[in-house]
Amino acid sequence: MVIKLISCSRNRKGQRGVALITVMLIVALASIIAAQMTTRLQTQMQRSTNISFNQQAYWYALGAEAFTKRVLIKAFKDEQDVTHLEQIWAEEGSNYPVDFGEISGEISDLQSCLNLNALHPKAKTKSESVDNGTGNAAGSSTAKSKTKSTTASSNNSGSRSGSNKQLPAATVLEGLIVNLNIEGIGNFEAEAMVNALTDWLDSNDVITGSGGAEDNDYASREFPYLAANSYLGSVNELRLIEHFTPAVILALTPYVCVLPQNAQHLININTLDAEKPELLQALLDSSLEDAQEILSARDSSGYDDLADFYKLPELTKVKMEKWQKAQFVIDSEFFKLKASARFNNSYFSMSSIMKVSDTQQIQVISRTIGRN
Repeated sequence: MVIKLISCSRNRKGQRGVALITVMLIVALASIIAAQMTTRLQTQMQRSTNISFNQQAYWYALGAEAFTKRVLIKAFKDEQDVTHLEQIWAEEGSNYPVDFGEISGEISDLQSCLNLNALHPKAKTKSESVDNGTGNAAGSSTAKSKTKSTTASSNNSGSRSGSNKQLPAATVLEGLIVNLNIEGIGNFEAEAMVNALTDWLDSNDVITGSGGAEDNDYASREFPYLAANSYLGSVNELRLIEHFTPAVILALTPYVCVLPQNAQHLININTLDAEKPELLQALLDSSLEDAQEILSARDSSGYDDLADFYKLPELTKVKMEKWQKAQFVIDSEFFKLKASARFNNSYFSMSSIMKVSDTQQIQVISRTIGRN
């Protein structure tokens, strides 16, 4: 009888121990689930907050874009036929404080750089640019429409294959690459790069010349792809093209740009950067010293007439052909805004390319999200 009582007592103690452990496991499991739910809720709330902040920063950047349009309208309302570095748009990047953040932006002229898309087969040849009088080759004073200059160069649909030597931009780009004195890059390498870029832009499978590259060259790589056979979308696209090394791209970037779906090759002599004479040197096929002297002779407000530019004593040292004169204009119609906005801890960067069709209408033709 005593043995049975002892056995029952031990069983009850064992059951109570199991029940206690079970309760503790349930409490621990509930605590873990509650902690996970709390963490997920906090993460979701933070994500929603970040999205809201980022969206506000995005709208701040669009506000900078709208403000840029007003700045350009004001600049060209005062001076419709001339674009120069004394106008309000050319001021260095500005910062504007806003509620819980800041907006910054900088406007640059996309006709003070070499348009890489001007190597597209639809671009005008040297003879065509002279025949059509592009860029006031005769040096006459004209107030041409901003829209007309783009239409004339972009709508020339005659495709060409083979040599690109007749394209002014091809000659200029080759000279620019040489002028930058990049280590290991000479005339042969520069020609190869220009030919490879031409093949990347044209729609045929004919190799342009020495160093040219078409689909077969890119398809045989470790990670194969094909040539775009279309306009460039960004200067960064050069990384995909044969012969363009990181050193070359880094050196070229301050001097070149890309006009979306546009083969126009017109350079505004009024907005060329005086600290980057290598581009003018390539445009004129002159010495670096002559290019520096020509830019130094330019007034801060530029030239009201191309004839004044051609009459410069410093320019008499340079023998300019007609196609070289046809490269220059004194007004611009393409501008780029680099805008960034901060709202609380969120940042947003955007680049917008704008086209001035007339003094009252400005169209955003390209918008890139992120730093570029």
